Amino acid sequence: MSTPDDPSAPGDAHDGSRPGPDAPPVPAERHDEPEPRAADPNPFASPSGQRSLPTTPEVPAHTSNPYAPHGQPVASPYAPPHAQQVASAYPATAGWGTPPAGPPSAPAPGAGPVDPWSQQSPAAHAPWGAATYPNPVPTPGQPPHPAVQTRTKKKRRALSAVWIFPLVVLALVAGLVGGVIGGRISATDHLQDAGLPPAGTGTASIERAPDSVAGIAGGVLPSVVSIQVDGAQGSATGSGFVLRQDGYLVTNHHVIAQADNAASTTITVTFVDGSEKPATIVGSTSDYDLAVLKVDVDGLTPLRLGDSGKVVVGDPVVAIGAPLGLAGTVTTGIVSALNRPVTAGDASSTAFINAIQTDAAINPGNSGGPLVNAAGEVIGINSAIAQPPGSTASVGGSIGLGFAIPSNQVRRTADQLIETGHATFPIIGVLLDQSYSGEGVQVSGADQNGQPPVSANGPADRAGIHPGDIILAINGRPVTQPDELIVAIRALTPGDTVLLRVRTGSAERDVRVKLDESDAP
Repeated sequence: MSTPDDPSAPGDAHDGSRPGPDAPPVPAERHDEPEPRAADPNPFASPSGQRSLPTTPEVPAHTSNPYAPHGQPVASPYAPPHAQQVASAYPATAGWGTPPAGPPSAPAPGAGPVDPWSQQSPAAHAPWGAATYPNPVPTPGQPPHPAVQTRTKKKRRALSAVWIFPLVVLALVAGLVGGVIGGRISATDHLQDAGLPPAGTGTASIERAPDSVAGIAGGVLPSVVSIQVDGAQGSATGSGFVLRQDGYLVTNHHVIAQADNAASTTITVTFVDGSEKPATIVGSTSDYDLAVLKVDVDGLTPLRLGDSGKVVVGDPVVAIGAPLGLAGTVTTGIVSALNRPVTAGDASSTAFINAIQTDAAINPGNSGGPLVNAAGEVIGINSAIAQPPGSTASVGGSIGLGFAIPSNQVRRTADQLIETGHATFPIIGVLLDQSYSGEGVQVSGADQNGQPPVSANGPADRAGIHPGDIILAINGRPVTQPDELIVAIRALTPGDTVLLRVRTGSAERDVRVKLDESDAP
């Protein structure tokens, strides 16, 4: 940041109006008025840099200083530095250090101008010794020289009493007027009756279409619940919604994970009217990150599960839940992408989700809540949010990238959990090489943890897939990462048939594989 220049910085040039303290000597000549002297720059400027130090007239050596003790001769404190050099150039004769015996003689008639610095007549024109000053310093006891002028400071004239009285009267009048105006202004700050118009009872009521955000929220909110889990590992919060009128609810597995198989953990469900009920776990699966709970309440209003297979990018959606514990929060957005391969959880319980992506604001606490379409149908369960690359936070906030489990997957898994307490998923019976970085995904060429790369008599083995083969696409959709192939398979149902594009060596072929079902845990 620049700063303004200092106008008093040292080093300013001399203004030339008066000579500096070290100006060169000017030969004194006898005239009624002294000869004007040319300005000489002063190398010792005053600290302020704005004006030079005043020049003090030199006192002749033979003149006694009335202020010096015993009348001793005093040399000028402002003598120029080169004065001694000049004195050393001439002998100490009369006129160069001692006062002359008499007045200087006048030049001979007809003679030319006398050089004041000439060596022919040093006594007559000595610049520092023989010069006669027009205003010599007076000695004690003598009256001042007539040419010495004494300046006295003029006294400042006091304000006349004639002006004081009108000024006092004017000040009183101004104060009186200001007080009157201020009083009138302050008096209007408050009214006895505000006179505001009554609340509108307009003849035309506001109509909200059923497919508006307000209409959708009004129909969905009564079926959305908040879930809190308290246990030895702490507390967790999330959302859920009613699946059946007799008290079955659905949420995410990671919301109630610490309560699974933990007798000391409690699950509390809060409804939209503020009532709370304890809940139990009917079934849970980490493979799809889904769980079903049961509360002892009847007559609930379930939400309708829509067909997620009919969702297209750009469809408007509404997300409802309890982000950061704020129950009944409604956010809106659109479907921004489909078939996003999302893996959530840790190494021991990883969920593979063929997710619906949305830009509706989803934050921690939205997990398990419904993502509904314009008809109020559930097309997904909010399950995960993206974090910026390089983020080290375990829990982030919405950056416009939320992911939901498709409703078709929710329906199939919830049916299994309600009926059996467990859920299965489709498989093709191969192990994939996670270290492969080429085109497609590669079937492992060796056993992993004691398991063969291709399960004997499994779907892939029956279709002729071998260890080390490259799977390039599934149902015409290219795959480049192992998770993409796993997610695409788990989005289907056991018994479905998929078409795989397989490369063995340099030869490529299409292989049809009928999906098998994983063993129940």
